[in-house]
Amino acid sequence: MQQLGYFEGKNIAFERRFARGRDELIDDFVAELVRRPVDILVVTGGRESIAAKRATPSIPIVMVVNPDPVRTGLVASLARPGGNVTGLTTMDWDIYGKRIELLKQTLPGLSKVALLISRGNPTYNQKSEWARDVATVARSLSIDIEIVEAGPDDFEGAISAMAARGIQALLGAIDGVIFAHRKEIADLAIKYRLLTIFGIRQHAEAGAFIVYAPRFDELSRRAAFFVDRILKGANAADLPIEQPTIFETIINLKTAKALGVDVPGNLLALADEVIE
Repeated sequence: MQQLGYFEGKNIAFERRFARGRDELIDDFVAELVRRPVDILVVTGGRESIAAKRATPSIPIVMVVNPDPVRTGLVASLARPGGNVTGLTTMDWDIYGKRIELLKQTLPGLSKVALLISRGNPTYNQKSEWARDVATVARSLSIDIEIVEAGPDDFEGAISAMAARGIQALLGAIDGVIFAHRKEIADLAIKYRLLTIFGIRQHAEAGAFIVYAPRFDELSRRAAFFVDRILKGANAADLPIEQPTIFETIINLKTAKALGVDVPGNLLALADEVIE
């Protein structure tokens, strides 16, 4: 925003809220900001996007992180959103197959995987189109996949139960609750000997084995472009939603060592960053 000429306290003010994925806080924060009112809502998750759209049909909403705003009903299309929502999509639904492939490169005998989601997530849930798509992709790779719902009160119970059922690896949905508890989840996965792959780089920094994800710093910078255009008079309905063009693979070798896993050289060669 500074590069675009905006300086906090001079010609722009930012109101920041972080709800840690908790629905009741998200709704309260959105309602508070709508009452103020703010000129634009910038939202960084699927829950937040849906809550913002539910709260206001008129205040422009700029998404930074959203797995698929078309299939979740937030916009009419990527090219012409048609309402008060625009911004960026991670197209996260489309890359779970790639994440499973990366796990299978490390563990060629991989056959049983769990996908961790948090309770009440309106985007990621066991009965959604997304869940069916992920299951189809997993089957095409000869993987049995379980979708497991859990929350901060029972992450350990859920992960220990996965290990007891013979689960070999854990994927995590991009979700505020899971992100907020990323260190706990990474530590538990190591404790119960599960390979892990997630979709936000901070998970690798917290101890996850692999992250394969869009470059969220680049998405955030592009979000500033949308804010600038709207503040200068553009209509959110006419601003096409952008998809990520840069992805990164991060491998945590400390976690691999803790799990006794030898990372194949061809996988290391793919890595944009290695944590040692």
